[in-house]
Formats: sequence, C-alpha cells, structure tokens
Amino acid sequence: MDSVRAHVWIRGRVQGVFFRVHTRDEARRLGLAGWVRNLPDGRVEAAFEGPREKVEAAVAWCRHGPPTCDVMGVEVAWEPPTGAEKGFAVTY
Repeated sequence: MDSVRAHVWIRGRVQGVFFRVHTRDEARRLGLAGWVRNLPDGRVEAAFEGPREKVEAAVAWCRHGPPTCDVMGVEVAWEPPTGAEKGFAVTY
C-alpha cells in the first residue's frame, strides 16, 4: 500500500485543551507516523504519514478533534512522504 503525507494546520480553540495529546493518540491508533505541535499564533500543526485511507481518517478527525476543543478550520497540504518519522510524537 502506498504511503501519503498530509501536513495539517488546525485553527480555533485548539491549544490548552489537550488537542496534541488526543491527536497523538488518534494517530497511534491508526498506525501513522508523524508529529503534532502548537504554533505561536494559536494554531496546531501536524504531519501524518501512512496509508492514504488512514491519513484521510486522521485529517477528518482533526476537523472536530476532542470534545474539549472548538475547531474553526483545517488547512491540508498533501506532500510526498518522507519516511523520516518513526512513530508519532508531540513536539515542542
């Protein structure tokens, strides 16, 4: 199965509500590689890499996130997979 990579930016009330931890848990549940981090402007940025169906599921999850947040919008850029990440991590 071919791998894909989605670079995602999530805006809304997504910091201080455990969005990154829940994103990590969802990505690991799906078996994806990548990372998630907070940005200084209040958004959350993430990269998901793996089978297309699972990456699309992670992006769809980001459109609503955990119950503690309020997602206002998601921007997605599809990129060539890098294969650089092993596992999924919260970065700072």
